Amino acid sequence: MRSNPVGRVASALVGVEGAGLVALAVWQVLAVVGGDTASIDSAIALIVLTAVGAAAVIAFAVAIWRGRSWGRSGAIVAQLLILAVALGAATGSYAAPSLALILAVPAIVVLVLLVLAVREAGRDSRDEASA
Repeated sequence: MRSNPVGRVASALVGVEGAGLVALAVWQVLAVVGGDTASIDSAIALIVLTAVGAAAVIAFAVAIWRGRSWGRSGAIVAQLLILAVALGAATGSYAAPSLALILAVPAIVVLVLLVLAVREAGRDSRDEASA
């Protein structure tokens, strides 16, 4: 199954998100090495979780590129999680609306592209079945 152009763009953007998570994991490692952590155990656990998340998001990007539905599904869930974090950043006593906007806008764009890619894949699948 070939990926569609919208899927390719969505895949590239999800890959950029995965690269961002890799950069975050590296930053966390540098913070541990620099002694800028209160709890080494919590810091290591956070590094591991960030690395696992980065691997998953990169795997989603590769799967979307290859036209696999599980990649689109996983990436949609990731975008919804990013939007939940953005909502949390926008509300509460330590609200940072600008940070929430920085998180939410790319997530919304990628989410729309992923939904369009799902629709296109469904259309292609119906066309193949009828042929």
